[in-house]
Amino acid sequence: MDKTEIIIVAATFFLAGIVKGVTGMGLPTVAMGVLGALISPLSAAALLLVPSFVTNLWQLLASPGFTAVLRSLWPMMAMLVIGTFLGAGLLAGGDTNRSTAVLGLTLVAYVLYSLCAGPKHVPRSWQAVASPLVGLATGILTGATGVFVIPAVPYLQSLGLGRDALVQALGLSFTVSTIALALALGLHGALSAGSLLPSLLAVAPALAGMGIGQGIRRHIHPATFRRGFLVCLLLLGCEMALRPFR
Repeated sequence: MDKTEIIIVAATFFLAGIVKGVTGMGLPTVAMGVLGALISPLSAAALLLVPSFVTNLWQLLASPGFTAVLRSLWPMMAMLVIGTFLGAGLLAGGDTNRSTAVLGLTLVAYVLYSLCAGPKHVPRSWQAVASPLVGLATGILTGATGVFVIPAVPYLQSLGLGRDALVQALGLSFTVSTIALALALGLHGALSAGSLLPSLLAVAPALAGMGIGQGIRRHIHPATFRRGFLVCLLLLGCEMALRPFR
């Protein structure tokens, strides 16, 4: 990468880290949204792997109770891995227009759901069937777009978990998604050891942004920040979805 590209990547992960620090999520979504508008979604996905893994592992291990969360959600995680391998062919296939459009539509769907949908609750009796299906759907979209949030985040929020358990469940889902995406792209020959070096360098700005975001959270209501972030993400997603038709 030249100097300009390095600055853009660092600024993107710094911004993504701020969003994650304030809201507890959003690093891969912001990184894929911004970088996917500038470079191919495949290149953007390769860049987010290491900072996403580091920040999500930190989130996963920050609270006790990891074993209980894993025991509850392992069917969803297993199907998430399978789905990621099934979907990664689109991202690794080199069809930039199609993968960009799918990424844009995914961002739009995520924003519209987040802005418009009310709280949902999935009964415990449904979870044995719903969890694997949600994991499979999330995995396919993760493999195809590099974005981990749909439908995993709304589903996990609907389970009635306590605050710490929800943070760990999100951290588990994002961590598994990152590892599965890296393995799937490697299996398709779309990821090399050399391509991980820029991703490794993106960890520092992402962590710096997270620290600042956690400080911002004490001075601005997270819901207000989140709405502004979602509106910007909606505009970006619309532009990406429409780009192949221009």
